[in-house]
Amino acid sequence: MFGAVCPELGTGAALVLPFCNTEAMQLHLDEVATKVTPGAHAILVLDQAGWHGAKDLKAPSNISLLPLPPRSPELNPQENIWQFMRTNWLSNRVFKSFDDIVDHCCHAWNTLIDQPWKIMSIARRDWALVGHSL
Repeated sequence: MFGAVCPELGTGAALVLPFCNTEAMQLHLDEVATKVTPGAHAILVLDQAGWHGAKDLKAPSNISLLPLPPRSPELNPQENIWQFMRTNWLSNRVFKSFDDIVDHCCHAWNTLIDQPWKIMSIARRDWALVGHSL
């Protein structure tokens, strides 16, 4: 699953894909770009996965990519989203088939997206607010 959330609005975009590679990452970036509010600009925080920093990636004009230092998943709010999804909907299961995995991933993501306040509480970082006084 490729996913990204907006902690300010409690929204997100995701794709469940069979591979983790540059082509899949490009599809994800293109999907995220369609969800960015017109006139806004998204910053996508990325870990050091090879497909996140592939030279062939073309970030849409409304997205900037922010790579994190190596071995620092605690800095990526999306990692907290993944942990929440695993804990609540995806772990301790035996999947019957590939389609069953896809169905569970889609259900988990859609359940999360239906709870914008949950996204805000999990992914928001006070230090990341630009132009806001704390």
